[in-house]
Amino acid sequence: MVSSLLVLLQFQTPFIITLTLFIIFHQIQTSDASPQTLLILPLKVQTHPHGSVSIPIPSSRKLSFQHNVTLTVSLTVGSPPQSVTMVLDTGSELSWLHCKKLPNLNSVFNPQLSSSYNPTPCTSPVCKTRTRDFPIPVSCDPKNLCHATVSYADATSIEGNLATETFFVAGSPQPGTTFGCMDSGFTSNADEDSKTTGLMGMNRGSLSFVAQMGLPKFSYCISGSDSSGVLLFGDAKFAWLGPLRYTPMVKESTPLPYFDRVAYTVRLQGIRVGKKLLQLEKSIFVPDHTGSGQTMVDSGTQFTFLLGPVYKALREEFVAQTKGVLTLLDDPNFVFQGAMDLCYRVGSNRKSLPLPPLPAVTLVFEGAEMSVSGERLLYKVGDVAAAKGSEDTVYCFTFGNSELVGIEAYVIGHHHQQNVWMEFDLVNSRVGFADTRCELASQRLGMGS
Repeated sequence: MVSSLLVLLQFQTPFIITLTLFIIFHQIQTSDASPQTLLILPLKVQTHPHGSVSIPIPSSRKLSFQHNVTLTVSLTVGSPPQSVTMVLDTGSELSWLHCKKLPNLNSVFNPQLSSSYNPTPCTSPVCKTRTRDFPIPVSCDPKNLCHATVSYADATSIEGNLATETFFVAGSPQPGTTFGCMDSGFTSNADEDSKTTGLMGMNRGSLSFVAQMGLPKFSYCISGSDSSGVLLFGDAKFAWLGPLRYTPMVKESTPLPYFDRVAYTVRLQGIRVGKKLLQLEKSIFVPDHTGSGQTMVDSGTQFTFLLGPVYKALREEFVAQTKGVLTLLDDPNFVFQGAMDLCYRVGSNRKSLPLPPLPAVTLVFEGAEMSVSGERLLYKVGDVAAAKGSEDTVYCFTFGNSELVGIEAYVIGHHHQQNVWMEFDLVNSRVGFADTRCELASQRLGMGS
């Protein structure tokens, strides 16, 4: 039985946030009669200049845009334990660590110092496991060890040997955990790589960290700017949270070229702007015979991306309903992060004021809805040169066109999950969510001031 773990998160955009966790033990009263011991892991916040990080995304997903928030988990690995820092990524399967000192790279795991490190031979069944993370098939190296290459959308890659090792999560040993001991290549940003040791894959694949730990579920709650949040591993219920709305995960047994079978896939059935439902054919939300058009809930992606025809309909309706309320940025060449082409100019006289009332955008899933409103609809890009010398601030619509980043899918990003309690129930194969104030959730769990 794996203990439930709570992780305190803190976000501050317009900076890249690196979050490092330390262990404190608490007893939390859940909805059960007896208190349940949970592990609260407060996180240390480090800020980096905006735009300096590009999260590695498997090339099969074809996402190459940058993210301004990364979550890193600090734990120990090996015998004796070595400290490592891993990027938490629900969109990836294979966890990996840098195992060789590279130029400008100081954060590494040294397998030669660990008595519990075991490289995986080519004859191992794990070496024959097919995953979306390996567009290049695994192979045997000259030592007959299982060699893997993970490629990313920006044409970078990282490679090394599969191995098993003991990972200590909140002090609890997880022996025999499969991971990649990578000794060559880079992810996307050498400067940021120097601050982290690797990546922790958290999707539904058999090699993911959550699958290997045998966790029944995990949850998180992301606050808005300059606020804290929580990440919880394990099964815990809180009376103050109230009922969650659930939507089933989609399972696809047939291998399809553009369908990620281990992603957190749900059924998107429609979109409303204000009270108006977009007039779209229901078939446009259903994956086609190639798997193109699945809907993935991904905390590793910042914004939400929609297939071209759906994005166009949403864009037109949002512009129509905000006419006279927002001023369009008159610069057809300005596209934020390569996919956000609906941007607005906000006058300097409003910089200290909240945005005007905006129509909510509601994502309609099977059995549940997620409403995006207020500040989550627009993202402050800054005083961009597109403002042509004025002191205006540019805000962009937080929905993008997936075709502009070369992805054949709908992706629900973490920006639209702010102040939503998100639960990934792996046993019952469903995603649950409930609107809440995440800073208050942190306080209720003894982590807020």
